[in-house]
Amino acid sequence: MAGHSKWANIKHRKAAQDKKRAKVWTRIIREITIAARDNGPDLDSNPALRLAVQNAKGANLPKDTIERAIKKGSGAEAANLQRHTYEGYGPHGIAIFLDTTTENINRTVANIRSIFSKNNGSLGTNGSLSFIFNTKGVFIIPNEAIQDMDADELELELIEGGAQEVEKEQETTSIFTNFEDFGTMQSKLSELRLEATSTEIQQVPTTTTALPLEQALDVLKIIDKFEDDDDIQAVYHNMELTDELIKKLENE
Repeated sequence: MAGHSKWANIKHRKAAQDKKRAKVWTRIIREITIAARDNGPDLDSNPALRLAVQNAKGANLPKDTIERAIKKGSGAEAANLQRHTYEGYGPHGIAIFLDTTTENINRTVANIRSIFSKNNGSLGTNGSLSFIFNTKGVFIIPNEAIQDMDADELELELIEGGAQEVEKEQETTSIFTNFEDFGTMQSKLSELRLEATSTEIQQVPTTTTALPLEQALDVLKIIDKFEDDDDIQAVYHNMELTDELIKKLENE
């Protein structure tokens, strides 16, 4: 099976850079805190918390930081956190979907609106991009974990677990499932004794749009602005990361 996950893998490679690590950790801490707030601090009875802790370990979050985030879930600050999504268009017609967590929705909306307007984009209404993005489970597996496994047998096992697409990159393999098969794939990977470095529910574009390099760099500027905002947990888009653009990013 083949997919269009280069954009997702670039996100993970960028997230691994030192300059991005603090932002990634901040967002994971919020995920842990909210999961502990909503369903309690017990990992065995709280699947969302288990998932958040797994992602924290994949991002090398220190153990004591994870424990503090879980404890924080019972505090007043956690009670004020809310999750919201926003949709709009960036430069050159690229669709952008934002997942946010905030204790001040007015600030978050104002910042998002400002970033769109200052970067030749526009904030739309929720649901306006439903024909462009599908909610998917996305599992990132390090290739070294599967290097000794028979590729054909592994693919059959993953299909049995609900995999729709499997795409192998240089360092990682991405597995995409329907939202409904998210738990099934988690169980399958556990059965295969494969630990994902990232396990997420993501907005995956049904199709992507290729842009000339200069236009693509315009889009990356607004994406970077959104990613730098502490209230924004994740940024999804439907711009194709062409080989030319990937080469440019990897050389920076």
